[in-house]
Amino acid sequence: MRENIEFLMENDGELYEAMQGEEERQRQGIELIPSENYAFPEVLAALGSVFTNKYSEGYPGRRYYGGQEFTDRIENLARDRAKEVFRCEHANVQPLSGSGMNQAVYLGLLEPGDTILAMDLSHGGHLTHGAPVSHMGKLFNFVRYVTDPSDGSFDFDQILRDARKHKPKLMLCGYTSYPRDIDYKAFKTIADDVGAISMTDASHFGGLVAGEAMANPFDFGFDLVTTTTHKSLRGPRGGMILCKEKFASKIDKSVFPGLQGGPHMNAVAALAVTLKLVQSSHFKDYADQVLKNSKALAEVFTESESTLITGGTDNHMLVLDTVKSYGIDGKVAEETLDEVNVTTNKQIIPDDPNPPLRPSGIRIGTPAATARGMKESDMKQLGSWIDRSLRSPSDKKYLQRTRMEITDFCRNFPVPGLE
Repeated sequence: MRENIEFLMENDGELYEAMQGEEERQRQGIELIPSENYAFPEVLAALGSVFTNKYSEGYPGRRYYGGQEFTDRIENLARDRAKEVFRCEHANVQPLSGSGMNQAVYLGLLEPGDTILAMDLSHGGHLTHGAPVSHMGKLFNFVRYVTDPSDGSFDFDQILRDARKHKPKLMLCGYTSYPRDIDYKAFKTIADDVGAISMTDASHFGGLVAGEAMANPFDFGFDLVTTTTHKSLRGPRGGMILCKEKFASKIDKSVFPGLQGGPHMNAVAALAVTLKLVQSSHFKDYADQVLKNSKALAEVFTESESTLITGGTDNHMLVLDTVKSYGIDGKVAEETLDEVNVTTNKQIIPDDPNPPLRPSGIRIGTPAATARGMKESDMKQLGSWIDRSLRSPSDKKYLQRTRMEITDFCRNFPVPGLE
């Protein structure tokens, strides 16, 4: 490994400089984007393994190329471990991304034009949950439900009326920017009432389900769960489709050959490693700490009388209305925090009057900070820095001083894999 780094240093200075710069950025600052995390060191090793060299189009025992003894072994390991961790009947571990895995479900189980009932983008849903700008939003008829922004609750009576009116073939819950937990029983009851397939997109919180810190949709009878593998799971970038056995054949055919060719076997190997690591007591402690840290961070903003969307959090993230709280939009807030080495992302809020590239809020999450060993008291300190910085976006001297303080703070918490 060291020889390879030296090769880059001597023969590709531009790339080496960028890599070194990113390492320093990660060391000196803190990632608070809810969808980002630090991969397990073992994952980084597997991603750089010889499985990068192998093309494995197909599934174990049914490949289109020779030399598959060991690729079959690692894919079966990943599938078996996924089924054990999530208590499901079937797992497809080949999707190359989160968007691709959701597309594979829709295209495998539905016909173009079929109706899907899903969460509105501005209230926390994902692009693949039917945003008009996405290809899935053009292929399928998405009916979108919303939340009560004051507390994040769902009007299940209205959702039931919508379901009975529009007769969806698939009912989807899950989110990309929603700080509360989900009432799976209520969603499953409505799906059963109208004969819809029930699906949860757990991309953001799949690791918290694996760590038993949050509820598992399969325990409530859900048909399918999709999750990315890199966010709260701390694995490689990719996706998984977990489902009941009756959907297995259609899902597998939809992933391959329907949507993609050969899987990235180095990522499958890294996922197998991840799914072993998340079964440890250490990971369960980590998942619990992610939630504790999120609540501790939310308390800082509540005490400073800032406006949190839904008034708080039940999961790993919070969404802060920066217009109401600080008189600045999310873009300015994101750029201000970049100046002090705190990475967040601008975020639309429910019924946001502002455009997506200059929305009214930011999204903050604790998985990455927790992976570095931070606890509640550290979240309190971090929250104080964030709050004061957003109240002083034009005070360059203050921001510079805060940047130095945060850099010193981060030295106490090594980045996994970069020690």
